[in-house]
Amino acid sequence: MNLITDEQTIGDIRIFGKREEGGIYDLYNQTHTRGGQVVLEQMFRSPLSDKKMINERSSIISCFAQKNILFPFEAALFDMAEKYLVTDDQGKQAGTQSVLSEKDVANGVMAVIELMQLIRSFVERTEVLANEAWQPERIGILELLTDGAFEPVYREKAKARIAYGAVTAYDQLFRVREKAKIERLLALIYNLDVYLSVAGVARERKFVFAKAMEKGGAILKVKDVYHPGLTNPVANDISLHPEKNLIFLTGANMAGKSTFLRSLSTALYVAHMGFPVAAGAMEFSVMDGIYTTVNLPDNLGIGASHFYAEVLRVKKVAAELAMGKSLFIVFDELFRGTNVKDAHEATVAVSLAFARKKNSLFIISSHIVEAGEQLSMHPSVGFQYLPTRMEGITPEYTYKLEAGITADRHGMIIIRNEGILDTLKNGHKRTV
Repeated sequence: MNLITDEQTIGDIRIFGKREEGGIYDLYNQTHTRGGQVVLEQMFRSPLSDKKMINERSSIISCFAQKNILFPFEAALFDMAEKYLVTDDQGKQAGTQSVLSEKDVANGVMAVIELMQLIRSFVERTEVLANEAWQPERIGILELLTDGAFEPVYREKAKARIAYGAVTAYDQLFRVREKAKIERLLALIYNLDVYLSVAGVARERKFVFAKAMEKGGAILKVKDVYHPGLTNPVANDISLHPEKNLIFLTGANMAGKSTFLRSLSTALYVAHMGFPVAAGAMEFSVMDGIYTTVNLPDNLGIGASHFYAEVLRVKKVAAELAMGKSLFIVFDELFRGTNVKDAHEATVAVSLAFARKKNSLFIISSHIVEAGEQLSMHPSVGFQYLPTRMEGITPEYTYKLEAGITADRHGMIIIRNEGILDTLKNGHKRTV
């Protein structure tokens, strides 16, 4: 069972990087194999929505992290084995014959033999046996390795040359007769590669493992959450539950609202994968879906303005909520694409409707602080803001959440500080 999300959300929280900057996937990607990279990407595209599955994966990675268990193969060995095992398939897909030379086949056979010997030794290590959550996969690997067809593999001496006739026999064994078993073995090793690489990330970055709770409880408690991509992040605490399931977030431009929303959304998204998160502690009710709207573009293809794009986005979320799904919803500066009066009325109406959905959680940021007066009458709405401290005419930002609403607006101060008006008036930028 997978978490529901969409490309807008994946783009908002930058799961996958762009040419100029890496994404969250890149931060967690320390895999040693090409197959591991593919599995990791699949996991990022398909977060889980099942408490048992999330906690099991989290337990596997957590145990590997605690015991500091490393991937047992050299990258060069696995590259050779992968090249040997997949070249024939690639040739068939392209309508060509295998392009492996006799030497490639011999090297590939030796690499697979060494790989099987090493993985058998790995799964029998005491510290690996102690990882209870990984036992089903460990047993699956061991059953494949101890299949009678592979018995000759364990009589071979490590790195020893193999006779031509034996190479031919092993080639038939690995790539023809028992190809399906070898493919299943590789798939399990790719999973192991992901677990161990993510465990390494958890150790290096001191990430924590979140506790997943039953779906529908609408609880999210995070201590010291921060954005994993920042060099010097500021951590924040947040708590949401059915009695306070919507936060109305205010703060001036550049105060850190969007960064905080991305930090929290990223943590919840990654936690649904069973991966460690950038926080001090975290527990959450499993959700059916996560939808964020942090950077919503105009849809010029259908002639939609920014406001209409916002309306369509709210409509999509409303349809999902109407089906009774438990969702985590983020809107950054809701209805900023229309005039202040309409934005005020729409923000209040939509926020109050959201707050009635007790099995879901919402965070709405806005510059329309006046909407807070009406929203404050609803007990399910909480208020947080990111403050600005003025040092003379220079705004300074704490990036630390505080309770309440702020009317901070420093747009004109920033414009004046940048000398824009002086440039327009005098033809040059004011020197500092």
